[in-house]
Amino acid sequence: MRLFNLVLSSAAIAAALPTPETSEGNQSQPFTPNGLAPWNAGAVTQFPIHSSCNATQRRQIELGLNETITLAQHAKDHILRWRNESAIYQKYFSDRPSMEAIGAFDIVINGDKKDVLFRCDNPDGNCNNEGWAGHWRGENGTDETVICDLSYETRRSLSTMCGLGYTVSESETNTFWAGDLLHRLYHVSAIGQNWIDHFADGYEEVVDLAKTNATLTTRDSETLQYFALEAYAFDIAVPGVGCPGVQHEHEHDEPEATSQPTPTATATDAPSTTAEVPANCHTHDGGVLHCT
Repeated sequence: MRLFNLVLSSAAIAAALPTPETSEGNQSQPFTPNGLAPWNAGAVTQFPIHSSCNATQRRQIELGLNETITLAQHAKDHILRWRNESAIYQKYFSDRPSMEAIGAFDIVINGDKKDVLFRCDNPDGNCNNEGWAGHWRGENGTDETVICDLSYETRRSLSTMCGLGYTVSESETNTFWAGDLLHRLYHVSAIGQNWIDHFADGYEEVVDLAKTNATLTTRDSETLQYFALEAYAFDIAVPGVGCPGVQHEHEHDEPEATSQPTPTATATDAPSTTAEVPANCHTHDGGVLHCT
């Protein structure tokens, strides 16, 4: 009797066990996805370029934007390596927390790019103005930047950094596609977030800003450009030397160099200006007109 009960109990347990699935899976309960999209679905990782740009224009803008990422990435890497112990960092940002400048560069590198558009069709007619190589459209298109023909004729690759007479202090920040487009990206609210703006104009004012009002340095478009260009020149283009150019005396004490040599200080003439400056434009050292 005990053996009979044991057999019945085993049979009951076996009957309660689930039926093994076939090699094709359980057909009675097919897998159904939960319908949730990945957290970053729809992210735009490449800067959009308008259909008005022809193949040649598109190729140059794409190469310029790639070099902009390269420039910003190295600026970020330099800060991550040296923090504010870098003489170059001290020169441009003084004692500001390094995370501020890191964030300003990282948003260019890794920020979503869907609300940025580069176009070539001159919708506002500003490319007809003499000296205009491009402009942010402002109220006409807050997410849009126009690249004018002059850019394709004058902008250079980072591969020529420290060549052809270029120096950081005596050349324009828009000499290279990378420096120019970095500035233009900060005008767009998706990147600059209405936080990065113009507080200094030209090398002299940028260096003085770090000594007189350092809180603005990591928000200043020109400061971020000059720092990125000088760090790239010193670390990458001509390692350990760079091409800082003539360094000028200031009323304030120069920061003590740590990771880079202290440049020689000499005097220079004050920058010249133009008699009339169009709206949305300003002049740089040497009277060069720069229009946003």
